Parts: sequence; C-alpha cells; structure tokens
Amino acid sequence: MRPEKTSIVGEIGGRVNSASFLLLADYRGLKVEQFSDLRRQLGKAGAQVQVVKNRFLRLITRERGWTDIDGQLKGQSAIITGTDVVQAAKVLKKFNGANGKPAVKAGMMGNMYLTPAQIDALADLPPREVLLSMVVGTVAAPLSRLVGVMKQKVSTLVYVLKAVEEKKNQNAN
Repeated sequence: MRPEKTSIVGEIGGRVNSASFLLLADYRGLKVEQFSDLRRQLGKAGAQVQVVKNRFLRLITRERGWTDIDGQLKGQSAIITGTDVVQAAKVLKKFNGANGKPAVKAGMMGNMYLTPAQIDALADLPPREVLLSMVVGTVAAPLSRLVGVMKQKVSTLVYVLKAVEEKKNQNAN
C-alpha cells in the first residue's frame, strides 16, 4: 500500500480506536448541504461523520476483529464515531425522518455488533437524566416501603401501649 493510503488508514483507525462506538451509514442521495447539516447536528451531539472507502474500513475492522460488519461494507459508506451512541442514534433517526437518508447499515459498540433495529432502539431511549432518575426511583422504592412498614409497626406498638395504659387507668379507678 502506498504511504499516503497507509496514512489515511492510520488516521481513520485512530478515530475508530478513540471512539466508544462506530456506526455505518449509506449516505447515497444526500446533497452536499444535507451532508453538511448532518455533520453539524452530529457535532452538537459529540459525534463525527466521515466518508470512507470500504476497502480502508475493512482493513481497520479486521484489525480490530469486527468481522460481523464486513458484510455491510458495500456501496457508499460513511462512519459516525464519538462517545455517546444514544445521542448520535437520535440525531441519525431524526435526520432520516426529515430527509429519508442516510440509511443506517450497522454499528459496533465495543465488541458488540449493532443491527439497524438495535440502533433505532437506542435512539428511542429516554434522555440520560430520565434514565438516572428511573434508577434512583428503583433503588429508593424498597427503602421507602421499608420505612412505611417500620412506621406502621411503630404505630401499632404505640396503639397497644396506649390500650394497656387505658386499661391500667380503668383498673386503678
């Protein structure tokens, strides 16, 4: 391979290695303005999009052991990389809904292969803050029930003691 091509593969490989996910999309049919708009929207979500040659990407994916994605390396390919796969998936789904493009082919998150349906499911997840509040609610629910049960037991004990006191007062009179 020529040195300039080796350099390109190294640059793409560095981007893929530093990202927590890789999504593969078919950008065919997008106009330059639309692609620039997609790039801007993904940038706001902390992701980057780059058009790559399938041959170069195949070298990188095989090097990482991602053989599952090889079958999707056909046609026009753009890679989306970044740190928050959910935000990137949301942007892609919204953009696809408005323009009918790009078509998400597949993805990788760590060593897990993602199908288009799984990427779509990631896009439907609630925002991070909502998920965190759901986790806190799930953790707090058993504790609040325990507090309720303990309060009920203490109340029952107070009623029993009150009844004993009243009975003693009646016997003393």
